[in-house]
Amino acid sequence: METPETGKRSLNFIEAIIEEDLKNNKNEGRVHTRFPPEPNGYLHIGHAKSICLNFGLAEQYNGLCNLRFDDTNPEKEEQEYVDSIMEDIRWLGFEWNEKPLYASDYFDQLYEWAVKMIKRGKAYVDDQPQELIAEQRGVPTRPGVESPYRNRPVEENLDLFERMKNGEFPNGDRVLRAKIDMASPNMHLRDPIMYRILHEEHHRTGNKWCIYPMYDYAHGQSDYIEGITHSLCTLEFEIHRPLYDWFLDQIAEGDYRPRQIEFARLNLSYTVMSKRKLLQLVEEGLVSGWDDPRMPTISGLRRRGFTPQSIRSFADRIGIAKRDNVIDVGLLEFSVREHLNQIAPRVFAVLDPVKVVITNYPEGKTEEMEVDNNPEDPEAGKRKVPFSREIFIERNDFMEDPPRKFFRLGPGREVRLKGAYIIKCEDYKKDENGNITEIYCTYDPETRSGGSGANRKVKGTLHWVSLPHAIEAEVRLYDRLFMDEDPAGHKDRDFREFINPDSLKILTNCKLEPSLQSARPDDKFQFQRLGYFCADKDSTEEKLVFNRTVPLRDSWAKKNR
Repeated sequence: METPETGKRSLNFIEAIIEEDLKNNKNEGRVHTRFPPEPNGYLHIGHAKSICLNFGLAEQYNGLCNLRFDDTNPEKEEQEYVDSIMEDIRWLGFEWNEKPLYASDYFDQLYEWAVKMIKRGKAYVDDQPQELIAEQRGVPTRPGVESPYRNRPVEENLDLFERMKNGEFPNGDRVLRAKIDMASPNMHLRDPIMYRILHEEHHRTGNKWCIYPMYDYAHGQSDYIEGITHSLCTLEFEIHRPLYDWFLDQIAEGDYRPRQIEFARLNLSYTVMSKRKLLQLVEEGLVSGWDDPRMPTISGLRRRGFTPQSIRSFADRIGIAKRDNVIDVGLLEFSVREHLNQIAPRVFAVLDPVKVVITNYPEGKTEEMEVDNNPEDPEAGKRKVPFSREIFIERNDFMEDPPRKFFRLGPGREVRLKGAYIIKCEDYKKDENGNITEIYCTYDPETRSGGSGANRKVKGTLHWVSLPHAIEAEVRLYDRLFMDEDPAGHKDRDFREFINPDSLKILTNCKLEPSLQSARPDDKFQFQRLGYFCADKDSTEEKLVFNRTVPLRDSWAKKNR
């Protein structure tokens, strides 16, 4: 944000911290961030905010940013998620420092540090089930109950911990806990669990380990190993920060210390961001998959036609805050409209076609009409579009008995065909159900560009497609997946109750100008007067499929006035 006094962008609170650290030469004046996703699902728009922040700060301060997978829970992790996360980060335009890193890279070191903590009386093996441990922690207003195993002899703890590692005990039989303070008002300091037994094959380490570290233990220690200077987390980890620092106190040597800084996560209206809920949508078939264009996943947004530039612009617009708030999804849609308006070629597509016959136009004649590819881009040039006696227009561009302010086609009315002629409706034909099947018009041959009537004004301009040259396509009209601004915020109702039944409409009889025959998946266009569209990965040479990214205007704002 620019200040009126200087015209320069003001610093957000994280930038202010970094600049103060650099001024004081903290950590030798380095800036080293990390993005630490769990490989247990696909990234969503909230992760995109964190990606832009972590990688963006590293770029801004000539630093480094690591990609480190928090792969400490093999029950839920898959290589598919690892691959998708790397693809999403690169698609957004970022590259991590050196090779991807994994918390599992440090399992040996984390184990050694845990052994040292046991030897120093800072950790112990607890034989109680985790449910009882959680109950004994109590509530913040009164002390918890100490485990009967809290003062176990060091040698016994070392022996049990090694046997846990060697796989001698079943899942849930015992855990390793840090010995901190069972009376602390911060529940995370009440002897938190460091390791649990889990006989589960890991996607990288195989069956080497039968114990896995908890996130709170692995997180800060991994930061320390990698030389991270600023460990950026969302606000829910603020209460974890004393534990983050306590674990570092057990291993840190010298002046270097990573610093955890919390910021507000992205909450988006009309959206759910919980991985669990998103997985539920996928597993229950309520969407077609993680990359369904209605999903807030990065892969879903990419398939819908969003651009990396639009998402980065959105992340920049919403900024970095210290308090949670809800961002209107309309701002995300505005960001993609703004970018696509600059880059997307304008093309003709008729989604609900009705036939128009221009009765005074010569039969068998075809003309090439020259139209702009993108008036917003001086370098975009022009293209030729075929015009003939029979064309398609949108069905809702004609009314038998139009109201006074309807400036499209009706009996006796004139409109201009974009890039072509002015036509006038003389008659129309209906079927037995009263549906319009054909419209009969005449054209003014002098109203083409260069003709004597080229500057004649009419109030309406329609897009069109020449009937003999039209290609057919399936068009998927995507809309917001939920009808409620906060679908997950109702304690007494399931979020799935708010799914929008009209979030996807499939049109199969759409007529497109012939240039779109060469469209390839991910190619983006503005269908004139209709919105921004993207060729889908389901497209083949035999069948073209397009997804609507967004309408030209925010139809929801209009709908909800």
